[in-house]
Amino acid sequence: MLLGALVELGLPLPALAEELHKLPLEGYRLEAQRVRRAGLACTKVEVVIDGHGHGHRHLSDILGLLDASALAPSIKERAASLFQRLAEAEAWVHGTEPEKVHFHEVGAVDSIVDIVGGVLGLAWTRADRFVSSPLNVGSGVVSTSHGQLPVPTPATVRLLQGVPIYGSGEGEMVTPTGALLVSSHAGAYGPLPALRSEAVGHGAGTRDTAARPNVLRLIAGEEDRAAAGDPVLVLETEVDDMPPQLLGPLIDRLLAAGALDAFYTPIYMKKGRPGILITALAPPARREAMEELLFAETTTLGVRRQVWDRAVLDRRSVRVETPYGPVAVKIGERGGRVYNVQPEFDDCQAAAARSGAALKEVFSAAVAAYHAAAARVP
Repeated sequence: MLLGALVELGLPLPALAEELHKLPLEGYRLEAQRVRRAGLACTKVEVVIDGHGHGHRHLSDILGLLDASALAPSIKERAASLFQRLAEAEAWVHGTEPEKVHFHEVGAVDSIVDIVGGVLGLAWTRADRFVSSPLNVGSGVVSTSHGQLPVPTPATVRLLQGVPIYGSGEGEMVTPTGALLVSSHAGAYGPLPALRSEAVGHGAGTRDTAARPNVLRLIAGEEDRAAAGDPVLVLETEVDDMPPQLLGPLIDRLLAAGALDAFYTPIYMKKGRPGILITALAPPARREAMEELLFAETTTLGVRRQVWDRAVLDRRSVRVETPYGPVAVKIGERGGRVYNVQPEFDDCQAAAARSGAALKEVFSAAVAAYHAAAARVP
């Protein structure tokens, strides 16, 4: 399905086949055809096996194929890391070591081509990042070489740890191969980000289901960062029965666990009791980790959460030379315009301690050094 969507985006099938033939695999060919799924026209790419599938490979066999191939080093490395992840997931499922995992379906030629082809195709897009919707894993049971397994299969569940999933409809909606490719490439999950769409591709699955198209859709475009903003998760809770000595370490732990910011505010609660409002700002993907810390480290019985849109400046750091030593300076800019110049406090404090200068003098010198360097750039 992924290869079909990529072909519709413009990936030339002969070029993909040429790259895949750098793998020492024989007895297959790629075919593409236009089909309909629930009335939607799409492309189905099929790995047609001319001989037998040569299944039942170990991880070392597949890594050997990659190592012996003429593929680009970056493709070899990414594909090898995917098969390593898959072996670790299967080893966890079966209670063994990754090196001892006996790949069945995924060790066959068509599955190897699917995974390496997916890596090649997604690299061909030259996308800066990939965003995926939450994954519908389906429900029911599926027949495998290990017999009847629940949907999603144990390996799929393991590969999708930390990924938002849900179950709707009967049947297997995400295979281990699909779970592997999506979770290894997607940098974020959620609704379609604001973008200027440039191309769309629909890749067909084998089944033609009436309820919804059995199709994977890829949308390529330039992200509209000004319109998209930058979503941030806001978590809040109030406490009035917590020792205040615990608040400082709590903030430190929230920041260490991935919070963008964390703080507490004195408030008055019911019956005139003084209390504390604890607030944590974090990427939406860190929700579970943040909530776990708030429940474990405070006396609260509940946490409110919401996702806010926000506008943020692009940020970078430069190092400037001052009379008191080198200092890193944070730059906030958008559209080529610099809005904020802020010296790093720790660097300024260290330079002030070394030189004996006042901290505010080091701050001023760092800002002046940045502006002097910026003025010299043509």
